[in-house]
Amino acid sequence: MKTILKSIAVGLSALTFCAGALADAGGTPQEAVALVKKAVAYVKANGKDKAFAEFNNPKGQFVDRSLYIFVYDLKGTSLAIGNGNSAKMVGKNLSDLRDAEGNYLIKGLINVANTKGSGWFDYKWPNPVSKAVEAKSSYVEKLDDIMIGCGVYKAQ
Repeated sequence: MKTILKSIAVGLSALTFCAGALADAGGTPQEAVALVKKAVAYVKANGKDKAFAEFNNPKGQFVDRSLYIFVYDLKGTSLAIGNGNSAKMVGKNLSDLRDAEGNYLIKGLINVANTKGSGWFDYKWPNPVSKAVEAKSSYVEKLDDIMIGCGVYKAQ
């Protein structure tokens, strides 16, 4: 009987640990694409002003764990950043922003939007959870004169 109870206790502990790990996990590439598509539809249905206000809300419907929507015009000016930590960047031209390896980040995203209409761009970026520079990829879609995107950290 004690062995069975120990096994149940260990199993419950493992489930609790796994559930906590999953709750803290970042999103998947598929979830990032889905969030961008939801954001594009939201802009089309509600207009830019209302959409950008919602995207800038760190507790809004466009923030899910480490996933959040960002919006730039095609010259590199930040129009919305949903992670809350970067709100002071909204309204600034960030076209010269570089990743941890010196590659142009915003220019790279704009290039994908302008040449393909939508797609992924890879770069190296500090992970706020691990505090390490990690591989990250952002999916962007061009909508008129803006690009809407969402990034995910890649599995190490």
